[in-house]
Amino acid sequence: MFIEVFKSKIHRVKVTQADLNYIGSITIDEDLMDAANLIEGEKVQIVNNNNGERFETYTIRGERGSGVICLNGAAARRVQVGDIVIIIAYAYMTPEEARTFRGVAVFPDENNRLVKGGG
Repeated sequence: MFIEVFKSKIHRVKVTQADLNYIGSITIDEDLMDAANLIEGEKVQIVNNNNGERFETYTIRGERGSGVICLNGAAARRVQVGDIVIIIAYAYMTPEEARTFRGVAVFPDENNRLVKGGG
């Protein structure tokens, strides 16, 4: 049996762009993706702290060091530029694996940049 458990998250990043006319997904600064152990195309849950919306999409690598957090396609209707969101990924594993697995949480600064020594 497999269970779905928390794998990683980017906690409280600011939406920098929303592009309704793009194919879909969320574009994330590659530095943040690496720190949170996210890969391009990975399914993520987006939690919008400003309006309570929760939805799923997949990741696209954004320019490294840019701080970009851009919701694309239909997801752009669920956010406003400046909203604070949490990006969460989950993984399937056995209960035995889950007991010892430790997820990763990244806490960027107010400009969506990694903080040295934190995150």
